[in-house]
Amino acid sequence: MHRISDRFDPDSVEWRRVVDSDSEDFKIDFEYSLLGYDLPSGRLDMLLRFAGNGGHCRRHRHVASTVTLVLEGEQHVDELQRDGTIKSIVRKAGDYALAGIDALPHLERGGPEGGTVLLSLQAPDGVLFEYFDKNMKNRRSLTIEQYVDSWDRGIVPGGRKAEAAQPSVWGGFSRIPS
Repeated sequence: MHRISDRFDPDSVEWRRVVDSDSEDFKIDFEYSLLGYDLPSGRLDMLLRFAGNGGHCRRHRHVASTVTLVLEGEQHVDELQRDGTIKSIVRKAGDYALAGIDALPHLERGGPEGGTVLLSLQAPDGVLFEYFDKNMKNRRSLTIEQYVDSWDRGIVPGGRKAEAAQPSVWGGFSRIPS
């Protein structure tokens, strides 16, 4: 097991910022931090932090079983249901959620004042997430090995150089991928 941080302190963990100005559907702007991982068991613990600027993380779904705990602020999730409708979920500081493997695609962001979320992922087959384009096509999988390698090399998973984080609309889905 590899522990990157010994405790949760948003002022002492290493934050990396992701901004993607190529996204036309919604604003991609968030920070993340790797807390620890265990490659043989497929466990990865991380933090996500959103400013209150409407920034989202990328359109994705969790392939790994995921525990979510909102530590500060709010987490807003717009989840694509199998019938094509959107389910909006708002979690506030202290809220806990558990999602099994193969969760539904969604967009997530912080609330009006932002939010910080702990994600604890368990990926028995090594796959953490799948990302999609605006048409819910061109799936890209992200494995725990790729995530850790990207962290170690200082790049954002997917190949862009990570920015050091500074102190601190929804784009629709067309359908669930098959």
